[in-house]
Amino acid sequence: MLERIPAGDSNKLIARVLDVSPHTVKRHATSILEKLALATRGQASGWLRENARG
Repeated sequence: MLERIPAGDSNKLIARVLDVSPHTVKRHATSILEKLALATRGQASGWLRENARG
């Protein structure tokens, strides 16, 4: 799911792709931000660019 955030996908679009509810996406996105100690999806995008392998 984290890969979809830098692409600018909305929770609704991510939910469709993953076949889950938008609420589930929102909760997972919030959890990811908390675990990475980030405040915004933009920061998560930057984190992914810096830490992506391959």
